[in-house]
Amino acid sequence: MKSVITIFIAAVLFIGSNALFTVQQGQTALVFRFGEIVDDNLKPGLHFKTPFVNNVRLFDARLQTLDAEPERYLTSEKKNLLVDSFVEWRISDAKKFYTAMNGDIRLANLRLAQIIKDGLRAEFGSRTVQEVISQDRRVIVKEIQANTGESVSNFGIDIVDVKIKRVDLPQDVSDSVYQRMEAERNRVAKDLRSQGSEAAERIRADADRQRTIILADAYRDAEKVRGEGDGTAADIYAKAYSKDPDFYAFYQSLNAYQQSFNNKMDMMVVDPKSDFFKFFNQQK
Repeated sequence: MKSVITIFIAAVLFIGSNALFTVQQGQTALVFRFGEIVDDNLKPGLHFKTPFVNNVRLFDARLQTLDAEPERYLTSEKKNLLVDSFVEWRISDAKKFYTAMNGDIRLANLRLAQIIKDGLRAEFGSRTVQEVISQDRRVIVKEIQANTGESVSNFGIDIVDVKIKRVDLPQDVSDSVYQRMEAERNRVAKDLRSQGSEAAERIRADADRQRTIILADAYRDAEKVRGEGDGTAADIYAKAYSKDPDFYAFYQSLNAYQQSFNNKMDMMVVDPKSDFFKFFNQQK
């Protein structure tokens, strides 16, 4: 009798445990009856099901992040841009999600990634590089989110946010742009150096011209002053010597004697009775 009761209690506990299931916070669930969905989008908490008839599948209803690899997109100018973006989404309808994606988050990420890529391609393809850089990226993101929202609604998911982390030029394009910028800077520097050299030559030539003019004017003024000084000196000498011509002649002879015999080695062969020695021959 006790064994029968024990078996009965065990059976009740087994059936009871199979009749109860828990949906955790951040989860949603579907209840199936022989493969057919009979209840969907169950809220977190304790729920009941018919043992051996119903089975339950739980889904993660928390925020999912799809962080894809950077992709190249062409602008309206046919310029390549390397765009790094990510998408945040969550399951909004577990029944639709199971029907469309078989409840597979990995498959949902693959489908969603392609849809987002198509949206980014369309948005960047209608804009120039300047517009992509200068415009607010939130405008691009909102348009992508609006255009792709309807596409993914049939998947039972909601796109919460689309973020563009970086927009860069590809490395080969960046190198080409850098080389063009470097060549342009070198050209500008060469032009500036050429203009500087031309200005320096012009300033140097003007300085040389002004130097020549200043020296010529100074020499002219000096010669003029010197001529006036010589004339004044000659006039003074003439007035002074005219007062005593004999003394002037004697003074000039002394200067001549001094200049002629300023060295002991000097020797002159001159007739003693010549005019050069007339003052020596004069008697007292």
